[in-house]
Amino acid sequence: MATPPIIIKKIKKTIAAHHGGSWKVAYADFLAGMMTFFLLMWLITIMEPKQKAQIAAYFRKFNIFEKTGISMLMEYYKSGKISSSKLKTVTHEIPPIKGEAEFLKKIIETRLKSLKEQVLMEMEKEKKVLRVEIIELLNKPLFISGSAELTPEAKKILGILAKEIKELPVTIDVEGHTDAVLSKRGKLGNWELSTARALSAMLELERNGVSSQKIRSVAGYADNFPLFKENPLDPRNRRISLVIEYQD
Repeated sequence: MATPPIIIKKIKKTIAAHHGGSWKVAYADFLAGMMTFFLLMWLITIMEPKQKAQIAAYFRKFNIFEKTGISMLMEYYKSGKISSSKLKTVTHEIPPIKGEAEFLKKIIETRLKSLKEQVLMEMEKEKKVLRVEIIELLNKPLFISGSAELTPEAKKILGILAKEIKELPVTIDVEGHTDAVLSKRGKLGNWELSTARALSAMLELERNGVSSQKIRSVAGYADNFPLFKENPLDPRNRRISLVIEYQD
């Protein structure tokens, strides 16, 4: 019988080969992401409360399907303010702001006789700005307690104001304010409550014919800007502010 051939297999053992550099790319991306995150956190901490509220309002109304023009950050660095939308070019003449304020005041006095004490107006003629403060009184609230739901009285005030300003060449900043009493209802603090109330007021203006293109910003400022500074707990500090600016 023939002897079968003997086959000898030699296996060459080597140290594990290098696995390539893909992990380095992933690690670099991770470090870049962490640096960006901490830079963002630092920028947020140095912002003033008003700027934080404006940024929060921007993202609450932001729509990826609308043309946003320049980027949000570029807009912030150029103007110091975040806005939710832009007013289209208006070619009408700008009415005298003093005359317009007096006209609105007469409208309030004649059509809101029982509520006229809740509407205060302040003119800044040089800036072409009219500031309308809609305040709460002790027994005349603007919102259901602890919520952002407008009362019928608040809807009536906003509806009449909307009817008068919807055709004017203006932009409108809607602000929500609370008093210094800490909110203990549900999970809403004064920041969230003031912002939610400003949004409710903005939606009510739009329901009454004010174009969304005229709403420049919506923000809540909690109790940081009391109207009656001598008493931060004054219920009249709970208010909605409409900052109406006439456009060229």
